[in-house]
Amino acid sequence: FTTLSGLHALVSNKLPRYKRLVDNIFPEDPEDGLVKANMEKLTFYALSAPEKLDRIGAYLSERLSRDVARHRYGYVCIAMEALDQLLMACHCQSINLFVESFLKMVRKLLESDKPNLQILGTNSFVKFANIEEDTPSYHRSYDFFVSRFSEMCHSSYEDPDIRTNIRMAGIRGLQGVVRKTVNDELQANIWDPQHMDKIVPSLLFNLQSGEPFDGPPASEKEKESPVELTERCFRELLGRAAYGNIKNAVNPVLTHLDNHCLWEGKTFAVRCFKIIMYSIQSQHSHLVIQQLLGHLDANSKNSATVRAGIVEVLLEAAAIAASGSVGPTVLEVFNTLLRQLRLSVDYELTGTYDGSTNIGTKIIKAHEERQLQEAVIRTIGSFANTLPTYQRSEVMLFILGKIPGLHPTLPPSGSGPDGTRMIQVMLLKSLVQVTAGYETTNMLTAMPSSFLEPLLSLSLTEDPEVRLLVLQILLSLIDRHDNRPKFSNVSIISDISVLKLKVDKCSRQDNLFMKKHGQQLYRHIYLGCKEQSSGREHYQTLFTLLALLSVELANEEVVVDLIRLSLALQVSTSFIIYYITYYLRGSRVLLCHHFRWVLHLKGACITVWETY
Repeated sequence: FTTLSGLHALVSNKLPRYKRLVDNIFPEDPEDGLVKANMEKLTFYALSAPEKLDRIGAYLSERLSRDVARHRYGYVCIAMEALDQLLMACHCQSINLFVESFLKMVRKLLESDKPNLQILGTNSFVKFANIEEDTPSYHRSYDFFVSRFSEMCHSSYEDPDIRTNIRMAGIRGLQGVVRKTVNDELQANIWDPQHMDKIVPSLLFNLQSGEPFDGPPASEKEKESPVELTERCFRELLGRAAYGNIKNAVNPVLTHLDNHCLWEGKTFAVRCFKIIMYSIQSQHSHLVIQQLLGHLDANSKNSATVRAGIVEVLLEAAAIAASGSVGPTVLEVFNTLLRQLRLSVDYELTGTYDGSTNIGTKIIKAHEERQLQEAVIRTIGSFANTLPTYQRSEVMLFILGKIPGLHPTLPPSGSGPDGTRMIQVMLLKSLVQVTAGYETTNMLTAMPSSFLEPLLSLSLTEDPEVRLLVLQILLSLIDRHDNRPKFSNVSIISDISVLKLKVDKCSRQDNLFMKKHGQQLYRHIYLGCKEQSSGREHYQTLFTLLALLSVELANEEVVVDLIRLSLALQVSTSFIIYYITYYLRGSRVLLCHHFRWVLHLKGACITVWETY
């Protein structure tokens, strides 16, 4: 044997059978591709002699490493194709040793600086990730793959098309790692912070680099966009998160938004948490909200725009979350928001975060703090809308208990009287949001003495804005049939049936409420009408309050009391009373002499109203 071919034949005849079968799948010209007939023989041999599978893998790995070093990339592709087919066909107890050789070859490709080899290795890994193995693996590690795929997600390759392909390969690789490890208890926990701190920022980086995808899913023939792929992978990751893993999955999101100053723009932060809230299991929603609240506290001395961004995200999260998703610590949620509201008021009035005016102290912009305060108030209302009636009642009492000036045990505001007044206004605005849409059948539980008495005491303060807010809260609680908009315009109506008022018979609980608190209500309405600083809006709100009392809570005694109150108002302040002739018309309990007085005074009252 003097020729090269003869020497090769001699060596081949002395090789083990599995090596000869492996060699035969490689053609002389790599462009011809895998020799399918010989690949079928190799597959049949591997299935017939599974104990040889690990040696087949080791030999293929050896050939691939040699071909990579010699830049024979055609043979590299053939080797990976053969490995993929063997993986798909063989599910035996010896598969673990073969997988080790396979992962070693994938790692070799991923370590290459050639984009095509990186993508080839990723595609093979993704195919492997979709295979359900029959036997567990006790020693396999995917740490390298998490790091390498995350690195590929941040590729800065010069050619934009190749850069996009590398990043998409990295995303698919991370998706494969998650699928392979998330349900395997023998694998390293993919939810550990060391892994999540690489996976989640890599996904957010690619999600941020493209425009939001709002169209239909791409078909198989269409090329999937990077943003769509990233969002799908992110949703899949979150959908697999169990109760104990939510924190580790969300923390990297918060850190990423902090590091890249993405709270201020709000749009991307809101988008991220919409994906989170819609992807996780609904019973875990309160965990995300609690993490956001904790992050808000941690950023208490950050700029108002950052805090406002976090609050806006909270607002969106509360709107998405199901009823009761605030979780077991309901009052803690509102306590955090109210604390932020109080801090913002102090920051606005002092102009600094630490109360000092030293050189280098960060100066606060008042208009940004006001925007934050409005966002917090809206968020409080949004959270309240997710609560059942009994919990909303507790929240109302809780907020009222935080108003300075009502309880001697409350610490005064650090900003003096102005701060106290602003906090009162902000907390009352929060109460307006909480009571909006509040529905109850029992006024005694809606407005117990512990709530009504402090609230009515605020209706006699000198501040007209505070008094107006108190009246608005009373209107929201008393209006149970949505009659309030029908009294928005004060006018003379010849036929009140055109208002289409919804009136139910006064219940026993309503009678008990008016018997217990009616005189107190009348007194504060009467005193409120005599306030010199009241304006047109105050009197219009008082008119609506009287009208709602006569529609919602009027029994025989209440009607008489309302007429007496109207006459007293006429005598003392010339206040409007003509409403009683329209909204109580036809009542059998009107006393004749009271009714005559109403008719006599009607014209004078209308004139007085117009002056207001």
